[in-house]
Amino acid sequence: MSKAQVLVEVKKGLKGMIGLEIHTYLVTKEKLFCKCIASREKGLKANVNICPTCTGQPGAKPLLPNGEAVKQAIRIGLMLGCKINKELAWQRKHYDWPDLPKGYQNTISGSNIIGLGVNGEFEGIGIWSMHLEEDPASWDPGTGRVDYNRSGLPLVEIVTAPDFTTADEVAQWLKILLHNLFYLKSVDTNAGIKVDVNVNIKGKTERVELKNLNSIENIQKAINYELERQAEEGSQRETRRFDEAKGKTYRMRGKEEADDYRFISDPDLVDIILDENMIEELKSKLPESPHKKLEKLIKQYKIGGKDAEVLAKNFDIAEFFERVAMKVDANFALPWITVELLRFLNYNKISLDRADIKPEHFIELLENVKNGKLSVLKGKQILNEFYPKSFSIKNKIEKEGKISDRKVLEKYAKETIKDNKKVAEDYKNGEEKAFNYLMGEIMKKTNRRADFNIAREVLRNLLT
Repeated sequence: MSKAQVLVEVKKGLKGMIGLEIHTYLVTKEKLFCKCIASREKGLKANVNICPTCTGQPGAKPLLPNGEAVKQAIRIGLMLGCKINKELAWQRKHYDWPDLPKGYQNTISGSNIIGLGVNGEFEGIGIWSMHLEEDPASWDPGTGRVDYNRSGLPLVEIVTAPDFTTADEVAQWLKILLHNLFYLKSVDTNAGIKVDVNVNIKGKTERVELKNLNSIENIQKAINYELERQAEEGSQRETRRFDEAKGKTYRMRGKEEADDYRFISDPDLVDIILDENMIEELKSKLPESPHKKLEKLIKQYKIGGKDAEVLAKNFDIAEFFERVAMKVDANFALPWITVELLRFLNYNKISLDRADIKPEHFIELLENVKNGKLSVLKGKQILNEFYPKSFSIKNKIEKEGKISDRKVLEKYAKETIKDNKKVAEDYKNGEEKAFNYLMGEIMKKTNRRADFNIAREVLRNLLT
């Protein structure tokens, strides 16, 4: 087969042989081997969350590994269908880069070492291994500056089999993986991922590693470019980087093998021995997958697929809906969550897990709107007041309950017409938008307490 023919097949996505090494940050309060704050905040001042241990100072010794990081890593391994190994040894992985203050990285991987999880399968893709390790520092090659805030953060690396054939397959699978990881609440949703891609044309070219890709879009572009490049030029075992601005990959160095890292056991760290009962307990508490949650929402609550997808995007939102739907009709509650609650969260720039909204307060609000004690507009206004903390609305019902009395609403309508004679005349002359303006004024006068439908009827009767 000629290079031109190979190129045509590659563009069709037929001959790629692609595997991934996915690095993602675990959610913990402290770093892996010290008590420094495990902050992944973007824009944080450099070198504020550091100590002698995570900056590799002479004589500094690591603490015992962060127990929460170990548990979070186990949960990820279980989600990926891996066999969890109970005896884990730490190794030193050596390489000479400015971002590695000790000159080595502590990892549960390497020569003659079995990872935390092995032989898994997720969404049709084989998982060779997944393991726990520490993150290097952040090095800027342009300035030579090193920021050690990131040094020592707990990471999980997931290594897949080369089961992908196209960039589109990789992108779709990664989206599903990230969605499942976010459901676990084991990884930092704001820190994103860092992926190394191993790619070649099956049976035609040598495997090339594309290093440190940090978005699904860039991963797709890099794979497509590299497959086309290999079809035209061939390849050798090497590590390349992707230039996002130019959309091309460039050689960094020859590909390291395991021996190049000089893996040795770390004498400062004891082996981790996992308890079978702890593993089983973690397994029993794994949340439903997004796919199962989606099916449940559709079947059990009889809601449409699109609405169910909105809920299932976020585990906390889906769980919140289920708790509310136990007390309030699901179809009545649905728009209050998929529209109003999401609007509330977006406006206040906060996620539900960080918002102090108790389901019982939200249920109380919806029940009073549903039974007519609160107008819809007043209900939305009270929801806005649930920031920074929700509250019982019992005291508000008497003072701010819905006004449905026709005589009272007629009084407000007459006042509105009197105060807006020109607008009233415009309506009588055929301008429908003038009527909407008058309705808005009635809602203002009643502090959004007016029963909208009754007020609308009363106003129209007065005008005609």
